[in-house]
Amino acid sequence: MIRARQGQVAFVLVLAALVVFASSAWAGGDWNDGGIEWRSYEEGLAEAKKSDKPICLVVYTEWCPHCQNYSKVFHDGGIEEAARRFVMIRLDQDQEKAVTSRYAPDGAYIPRTLFLDSNGVLDPDIKIERNKYVHFYDEHDPAHLRKAMKGAHGKLAKSADPS
Repeated sequence: MIRARQGQVAFVLVLAALVVFASSAWAGGDWNDGGIEWRSYEEGLAEAKKSDKPICLVVYTEWCPHCQNYSKVFHDGGIEEAARRFVMIRLDQDQEKAVTSRYAPDGAYIPRTLFLDSNGVLDPDIKIERNKYVHFYDEHDPAHLRKAMKGAHGKLAKSADPS
């Protein structure tokens, strides 16, 4: 009877550990860290200045269901390919308030995706044509973000490097 009880306790502990691990691994979504080189703001800005690559900046939060949906868009092969032409920066709005407040030209909604030149200056013309939430790309269809990334790279890239 004691062995059975020990087995049950062990099972519950393993199950609890898996739940904790799974929830922390998926908090805020799965942003395809294996396929996209996400950078911190400081690291990304330094890399962009050095490489003359434009920046794709994504602002999200851990608790936002739209952010969790949007994170899946970054698993699209076309998005992965386009991401190589940018310095990719992802910022948690709750953790990086000072920085993210500088990149809220039409409000602090989430998720929002902005395109910056290699000096970290926002290009206000790269947006979705609508009245509100002009930096909120479709959270389910990667085609909208792919199109924006292509246009942003064409406008912001300093070199003619097609890679």
